Amino acid sequence: MHLMDYIEKGGVIVYILIVLNIIGYTIMFLKFIQILIAKRKKSVILQEVIDYIQAKKIPLHDEHIVMELIKDEIAKRLYYLERGLGTIKIIASIAPLLGLLGTVIGVLLAFEAISKSGLGDPSTFAGGISMALITTVAGLIVAIPHVVGYNYLVSMLDGLEVAITSDILPSLYKKELL
Repeated sequence: MHLMDYIEKGGVIVYILIVLNIIGYTIMFLKFIQILIAKRKKSVILQEVIDYIQAKKIPLHDEHIVMELIKDEIAKRLYYLERGLGTIKIIASIAPLLGLLGTVIGVLLAFEAISKSGLGDPSTFAGGISMALITTVAGLIVAIPHVVGYNYLVSMLDGLEVAITSDILPSLYKKELL
């Protein structure tokens, strides 16, 4: 059996999962590239945050206020990198549910076939069960990489945020002393 045969047997649910998969992989690829670019421009982001803090003319001895301002400003500057991650998370969450929906539909079709033709012809029952299993597998095939991709991108973002935050304080206080 070829891949297209499985896709056709899976029905509408598998086509929906394919579309979601394409959307999710596109977003993951774009976000990965954007985060890599942002990591390379870390010093620019760092300098922008320092300039913003210094323009506010807040006394640096009030560390609590300075840290809150730093966190807020970094979050604002990295927000564009977070956009789209929710879509990946949604795809990861609904793909297995769509697979389960296909499973229920397949089992329903199998029992409908039995009620029409009886148990004499097992192939009528097997078609529905086949659809049920194909959609379950398809849902998991879509969900698993999206869960991994989402978590990897979030950890990349967290690492970038920590790196900028840890570099900013020494830079900020060094400029204050000059």
